Amino acid sequence: MEIAFLFILLITAVLLFITEKIPVDVITILLLTALTATGILTPKEAFAGFSSEIIVILGSIFVIGAALQRCGLLEAGAATLMQISNAKPKKLTALLMGVTSFFSAFMNNTTVTALFVSPAASLAQSAGISPSRLLMPLAFASIMGGTCTLIGTSTNVAVSGYIANLGMKPIGMFETTLVGCIVIVVGVIYFMLFGDRLLPNVTGDTTISPEAIRDYLCEVVVTPKSPLIGQSTFDWDLNMVGFRLVRVERNGHNLLPASDLLIESGDLLLVQGKVTDLLRINKIEGLEFRASLEPGEISGRHGDLMVAEAVILPQSDIAGLTLRESELRRKFDLMVLAISRHGHSHLRDMGSMTLRRGDVLLVQGHADRLNALRRTAGFAVLDEYEPPVLRWRQGIISILLFLSAILVGAVGWLPLSVAFLIAAVGVVLVGALPGDQVREVIDWRLLILIGGMTAFGTAMDKTGTAKMIAEILVNTLGPLGDMAVMAGFFVLTVLLTQPMSNAAAALVVLPVALGAAAELGANPRSFAIAVMLAASFSLMAPLEPSCVIVYGSGRYRFFDFIRVGGGLTLILAVILIPLIPVLWPLH
Repeated sequence: MEIAFLFILLITAVLLFITEKIPVDVITILLLTALTATGILTPKEAFAGFSSEIIVILGSIFVIGAALQRCGLLEAGAATLMQISNAKPKKLTALLMGVTSFFSAFMNNTTVTALFVSPAASLAQSAGISPSRLLMPLAFASIMGGTCTLIGTSTNVAVSGYIANLGMKPIGMFETTLVGCIVIVVGVIYFMLFGDRLLPNVTGDTTISPEAIRDYLCEVVVTPKSPLIGQSTFDWDLNMVGFRLVRVERNGHNLLPASDLLIESGDLLLVQGKVTDLLRINKIEGLEFRASLEPGEISGRHGDLMVAEAVILPQSDIAGLTLRESELRRKFDLMVLAISRHGHSHLRDMGSMTLRRGDVLLVQGHADRLNALRRTAGFAVLDEYEPPVLRWRQGIISILLFLSAILVGAVGWLPLSVAFLIAAVGVVLVGALPGDQVREVIDWRLLILIGGMTAFGTAMDKTGTAKMIAEILVNTLGPLGDMAVMAGFFVLTVLLTQPMSNAAAALVVLPVALGAAAELGANPRSFAIAVMLAASFSLMAPLEPSCVIVYGSGRYRFFDFIRVGGGLTLILAVILIPLIPVLWPLH
């Protein structure tokens, strides 16, 4: 009965992870609740994963990574290195992938992608090529670079922590570096040889074309007899009939709607609405239609107001909320002009539209408010790239602290968790990251997912579920040899990783793979490494966080990732499956 119940929980969890109807952290908590309520796990077993060193290491890396990003040294250095390419597309692609994968080996790959997406898009435009030619290689390089070290991706840390809990030796800091370097070289060669034929050449500089926005915007003048005079610009009568006030021009100044800003005679209003609604402007008493906006007017500056695109990152706390619930207007003083999802603009009923990771928001506001949005962990702002303000002293100290933590942890002078925790506290003390932003930069949902799925793995092992599944796979593939069984788990992990998060897929497959290794009398470390590496190559669908970031900004289609990532995934699988037993012998 316990095995049957756990099978049901496993299938339900996988389906919920795929549909994303419920946040992953909520799914994880529900799983833990079910496991403890039925007595399969004791409370101590259920919550043991949250007290592991892995949680401390990951949390510390989030803090250090945010500090390095805020200081601007890495971003400015990467932009300078990429300028060396002299705007030659293939050279630019190779250099971008090399720089990205290097940083991704030591930082969270989602952070690295968000860090480089703006300068990469700017460089593409300077080179006269579409950003779509660079952004997918950028995302793939960040994913592949994460395989080079233990801390390069949360999946590596999660797998290392899981096998350590079973009494096995944890993954070494540089144990997978050789494999990671091979993967990166293969990836660069792949794009150098086939990139021109496989990557889409999407024209246009922005995700939301000015022409698409144009049809929904018009300017109207408030006449002296208008009944709207004296009404609040934040809550005026026309809100009720589908019109939305975007901007007020008064005496040569551009003003954003606010509760204390009242409409006056002579105001020039930028109004947003459905085209058929806007055509009725002339029939509304007290308003006179002026003209529709030309494309260039919405893509640049309006006095001290700016328009920019902001991608919702996977760790953003507004994913899953409606635009109204997100309170972006109150928190950042920014007006959302449009939402783009999968290349299509949404301007109608935006307030009740549920936001998803990867959505691109066209926002308007003052430069300082856009900078505030840029500094938050949940957004990547894609306006015209400008080198960040460098904080040399804090940046250099942060880099030294980070490198010291890697060195101290790698040679064993201090536990890795302690070394990174000291470095994380250090970057806060030197002012590289304000203390009140520490909670914001940590991806708590990922920590909950890893802690909870570790407990789920314990339940699968404790009830014999993992052993039962392993026996089925061993009986099916065993006659073909131990490598065939390991290859089966590799392929299974790759397939599960497409709809699921990398860490979740790895932690679902890992207990079964280790059980199969035990059935075969094979080296469990070989199987663990195979699952870990397979989970790090989510390249066939734009669902991995790094791919989500570039999906909207590169104006890709879903099939673009299948066409480009599918071939690369197949090549990597063909190389890695026979290579793993060489570096980690099966017996």
